[in-house]
Amino acid sequence: MLTNRQLVLPYILPYVAYVALASLPAGILPSEVNYALRLVVVSGLLLWARRWYCPLTGPGSPLVSTLWGIGAGLAGAWVWIALLSPFVSAQDASPWSSLSFWLRLAAAGLLVPVFEELLMRGYVFRVALQWNQERQKGDGSALQTALDERSMNAVRPGEWSWAAVAISTLVFTAGHNVPEWPASIAYGLLMSLLWVYRKDLLSCIAAHATTNIALACYVRATGSWHLW
Repeated sequence: MLTNRQLVLPYILPYVAYVALASLPAGILPSEVNYALRLVVVSGLLLWARRWYCPLTGPGSPLVSTLWGIGAGLAGAWVWIALLSPFVSAQDASPWSSLSFWLRLAAAGLLVPVFEELLMRGYVFRVALQWNQERQKGDGSALQTALDERSMNAVRPGEWSWAAVAISTLVFTAGHNVPEWPASIAYGLLMSLLWVYRKDLLSCIAAHATTNIALACYVRATGSWHLW
């Protein structure tokens, strides 16, 4: 069984690639090309790394987990809009072109939920859990032990600790813009709750995809481009 240190690259590389492409100055690539490139590159990385990923399903019914994810995702979209709206201004955004919108929707709805949940609730959450377990044993090198002697694949479905919830939520929040931090914290806690309740990543991925798609539809229907 591979250790957590050996597993870090397959889990983090799709996330880093997506962020790196998203960080390119607008003048280098048109937004349509940038999003198309993200879809191709990150999809390729996910396919390459799939052999190392933990199972997405758990002991419960995948259909039930998907339905729970959809319901939680709709609630998460409402929470995200409510917590983000006070911190952003409609004057700071302009409508997207139709092609840019659909490419961004494809990335946000089909790609981002997979690699973010694999990294945040899959890898970070579980490694933080194992670090906390070693720390509670009195291990003075708990992080090194968790990285080099433990494997996240040994974590039981739904296993958790407050440290794992807090650390994974903070890491998830750090990947968002400052105005999004209150919404990100709430959303990270919601995803952790789903993991604990449904004991699988499938519910988290379904919820994340539902939230992103619902948010995109809301933004397009209302013209609230500043929320996306």
